[in-house]
Amino acid sequence: MSINIRIPPLFEEIQQAMGSPGFYPHEVFNLERRDTHISSVFLTGRWVYKLKKPLDFGFLDFGSLEARHRFCQCEVSLNRRLSQGVYEDVVAIRQTEDGGLNLEGRGKTVEYAVKMRQLPDDAGLDRLLARNRTTSEDMRKLGRTLAAFYETAQRGPDIDRYGSREAISFNVEENFRQLEPFVDRFPDREKWDLLCQVSRHFLEHHPALFQRRVDEGRIRDGHGDLRAEHVYFQDGIQIIDCIEFNDRFRYGDVALDLAFLHSDMEHQGHGESSRAVLAAYAEGAGDPGLYAVLDFYAAYRAVVRLKVACFRSEETEGEEKSRCLEKARTYLDQAYRYAVQFGLPTLWVFCGLPASGKSTLAEATADALSLSVFESDRVRKEEPKEGAPQVSPFGEGPYREAMRHRVYARLLARAQDQLKSGRSVVLDATFSRRKWREDARQLARDVDANLVFVECACAESTLRSRMEAREKEPGLSDARLRHLPRMIAAFEPPVECTPSTLVRVSTDRSPREALGELLAESYARRSEQVMERIGKT
Repeated sequence: MSINIRIPPLFEEIQQAMGSPGFYPHEVFNLERRDTHISSVFLTGRWVYKLKKPLDFGFLDFGSLEARHRFCQCEVSLNRRLSQGVYEDVVAIRQTEDGGLNLEGRGKTVEYAVKMRQLPDDAGLDRLLARNRTTSEDMRKLGRTLAAFYETAQRGPDIDRYGSREAISFNVEENFRQLEPFVDRFPDREKWDLLCQVSRHFLEHHPALFQRRVDEGRIRDGHGDLRAEHVYFQDGIQIIDCIEFNDRFRYGDVALDLAFLHSDMEHQGHGESSRAVLAAYAEGAGDPGLYAVLDFYAAYRAVVRLKVACFRSEETEGEEKSRCLEKARTYLDQAYRYAVQFGLPTLWVFCGLPASGKSTLAEATADALSLSVFESDRVRKEEPKEGAPQVSPFGEGPYREAMRHRVYARLLARAQDQLKSGRSVVLDATFSRRKWREDARQLARDVDANLVFVECACAESTLRSRMEAREKEPGLSDARLRHLPRMIAAFEPPVECTPSTLVRVSTDRSPREALGELLAESYARRSEQVMERIGKT
């Protein structure tokens, strides 16, 4: 990789000139300079001017004036996708014959800058979150804005390949290799080892999941650097500073972009707000599968920030070095938490009365997350027939006590096989008895799995109308309207379930709405379980 970090004298003269209010052909209210490792930004009160430093890092080449001009133009056009009236134009900095410098005046063009409308710092999402000045509706608007953006963002075969398992694996392994010199300095090497292990396991054992994201059109030309500090609530929602200097850093699964924002907001202690953004995006984009890959990509993003902190610690001394090392520690902890979340399988237990919508919701969840689903009705049908009528009275025939215990034992045995191999699984049954739920809880403990109980409920009138429909079009379930009073009386509500394991979902509404709520709420529950688990270790 070519690295050139020498700043030419003329560029330094330009920086110095732009540090003077008299340089600008308009009123300057408050002149401030802010530098990053690749740019110099000058804020004047109304307008902002951004210079690209003449550097060549291999993956970024601003070495020539032509390249800087081209990337300034790219920055303006790309960032206009997610902002309105912010990116004004690319302006020229010129040098007169006597060596003077001016902005858009006469003379030879010696540099270019991006001209932007200055957004107030206090309108930045990071500042708003820190002052608790955001609302749930703000977060939903942001999620919907992102959904609309990705819907129209560029895609195609050349972009799709960045969502392939092979491309993702290459990037993951590159991060691991680049961090190897720092690993022995980590205070807890076990966390790093687990992170590497589960990331590789996830990539190896979920090829169909990554291919499905490609097939669904989820690989797009995104933002590439979607952090809270780049989001502004000013004249609507303005999202700025996407990556313009290397296309491949923007290309990828939309979940990769969203995972960066999610991990950044969680890092700042605003996980609930982030989950509201994700839920609104998933609903607006029709992308419930986001939750199948979110933690994997969030861990990847945390590792990238861990790497940056480690690299910067090598370039600094004293207090600044200590701050970098502390950041590295917190990013490792964050990546480890995400790794535990996607590394552990989850036992999903759908419970509720027949016709409560649990089978529909269980199947939708299994489909969205690419999981296996086992249904009690299907297992029951596997039993040898004993000459009983097709629909037996409640508690008789295939629904007698001994047979029901046998069905639940088989369900849990099949779930155990999946969980032991590291795969999450969905169980669909009434789980109307506390004992059967306790058996499921014990299974999750035995195999060290996360556990989510989903209680599906709806109005009795809805139950009745659905059961009446079954009389005309019978399905897998034998439950009928005449059974309903006794089923209601026999159902033991899951009052014993802890808040971190139980999600209650109303199924009176559309299956899509119910699924969206379930995936958002269950993600929060699983995060709580992992935090409890980590706290005990």
